[in-house]
Amino acid sequence: MDVADDNAWIIRRCYQALNAADIEALIRLFDEKATWHTPGRSHIAGDFCGRDRVIAQLARYVDETRGAFRIAIQDVFTSDDGRAIGVYLCSAERNGKRLDLGCCAALHLRNGRIISGREHFFNLYAWDAFWS
Repeated sequence: MDVADDNAWIIRRCYQALNAADIEALIRLFDEKATWHTPGRSHIAGDFCGRDRVIAQLARYVDETRGAFRIAIQDVFTSDDGRAIGVYLCSAERNGKRLDLGCCAALHLRNGRIISGREHFFNLYAWDAFWS
């Protein structure tokens, strides 16, 4: 496999680990100095620096939905320079609300680990309303 194929596998494995709440796998997939950005105005939005904070942020999605949060990967686009886009559907239930939303994450990988991620939601208003 080439770098782009390896990175696509890493991204797919990351989403699988999140769905399974497999924290140990997430630790192996993220760089120690990783950063993450979740947009919006809800309490779940923000910038997170360091692997532990990034993983804690992603774990909130699962924890605050009592395990209902799921990602269905639609496609992963990668390049040999470590840049990637993961396209997926988010679904969850929380406090009587339902989330079914198209999303993507712009990612950067180096040496087989995710070093940064920036989420984008196809309807940011719906994302914020779900978490409010």
